[in-house]
Amino acid sequence: MIYGKKELNLEKIQRMGLLAIKIGQFQALRLDFLPLEKCQKLSFLYRLNNDIPPEKVLNKIDRSIFSELEEVPIASASVGQVHKGKYKGIEVAVKIIKQDFRKSFIKDVNSIRKFFKFIIFFYPKLSKVFDPEGIIDHIEEYTLKEIDLLKEIEGEEILKNIYELNNDKYDLSDIAFPEIYKEISNSDMMVSQFIDGKTFDELLNEKKLPYETLLKLFKVHGFYLFKVGTFHGDIHPGNLVLKDDKIYFIDTGAISRASTRLSQGLLLFFESLSEYDYEKCALNLNKMAVEPIEGKKYAEFEKKFINLYKDFKDATVSQVSLTKKMMETIKLGVNSGMRFEKGMFPIIKSLMYLDGMVLKCNPDAILLKDMRKYIDELKI
Repeated sequence: MIYGKKELNLEKIQRMGLLAIKIGQFQALRLDFLPLEKCQKLSFLYRLNNDIPPEKVLNKIDRSIFSELEEVPIASASVGQVHKGKYKGIEVAVKIIKQDFRKSFIKDVNSIRKFFKFIIFFYPKLSKVFDPEGIIDHIEEYTLKEIDLLKEIEGEEILKNIYELNNDKYDLSDIAFPEIYKEISNSDMMVSQFIDGKTFDELLNEKKLPYETLLKLFKVHGFYLFKVGTFHGDIHPGNLVLKDDKIYFIDTGAISRASTRLSQGLLLFFESLSEYDYEKCALNLNKMAVEPIEGKKYAEFEKKFINLYKDFKDATVSQVSLTKKMMETIKLGVNSGMRFEKGMFPIIKSLMYLDGMVLKCNPDAILLKDMRKYIDELKI
């Protein structure tokens, strides 16, 4: 359905189950393979989710814990939904896993993994360029974490600890974390402070998200990503809430990690890219590879790399997509003989989200130029 000519049917994708939704969400980022219109439609899968009737969800939990609990959810995602309530006189958000997804999800993952092995046997090049097995591994890992809310609590603690250890050395004051009430939370229910703000997704749709806020997001998320190498692995606009000029990280179950080679290498790559020094860019990309190339192979790669970026200088995000360029860059590197470690995709995914948000918020922005000052700060 995604790669065919027929109209996308998002309702049908939802009925196919959790894995189909996750694959659809992932494909929404593949501007290097799919037309922009399809990617934009697939992106609705991040927020187009069916609510489960209250009696089926709320009956799974001990409602006596709360003095108030609203029947109608205030938010719904692919695996959970959130109800507003009161606990000890405090307004809280009660996140509940809708149903037991684990068995059916793992069964579907195993089936599609066998299918990809069969396809790769006949088309081995697909494994190098598109890496479908690696993508399924990534989807499986972060989805299994997503359906265990204890992982979300653990993820917030990891990010919060990094914040507390580094805020006096690097300004991270633009982000915040909702308080979680661990004493009444478990793997199927998480109770946290209710943040009376709006998600970036809502603000983008209302055309009310300031571009400066997105640059602040790059600054703080860039610290986790490039400086520490431990970061929020699913930072799409539905997982960011703006309240009183603070950016709240939510849905922190998927924590991603990157080696120093990868995170620092990408920082140097982006520094060179922001200066339009394409020869240095090509060199930094090759240094990041677990298996770099040299000699004639490298010379041919460098020539193709410079040609790939010939239209990039001073281009706005609406003219040239950073997402598409990055995916084409990795593809070029792989086809030229480079091999990269598995931690590459979560980083690229983060940058895809940022690029997509900027495209909606300020299509005339020259993103790399605006990011340059923060890249310089991260190098210190």
